[in-house]
Amino acid sequence: MATKKPVSPTLPPDLTKTTDGSDSVVLERRAQRVAPPQMYQVVMLNDDYTPMEFVVVVIQEFFNKDREAATQIMLKIHLDGKAVCGVYSKDVAATKVDQVLDAARQAGHPLQCVSEPIE
Repeated sequence: MATKKPVSPTLPPDLTKTTDGSDSVVLERRAQRVAPPQMYQVVMLNDDYTPMEFVVVVIQEFFNKDREAATQIMLKIHLDGKAVCGVYSKDVAATKVDQVLDAARQAGHPLQCVSEPIE
């Protein structure tokens, strides 16, 4: 059996008393402000060699657009030289770019796709 009575740990003097005189410890909760993650837009670039139908299929497959929306994006790419296919977090945008480039490479097309941070 223990011969000595257990000793409770002592707290620094500024934490031993609350404003109401009790011996409990009160810590203030500080609200943490976390900024939302930086978003990236996936941009597909125009070239003179990739068939328009292939671009539509890629947009449908990797960006989950219906045929009409994919066709509108493809036309914007064709007319303006580039178009945004989607906005994602950094990792997801990088994955989408890799998927598009791999699909284009496997099909033998020079289609280019990049991700750019949104400011």
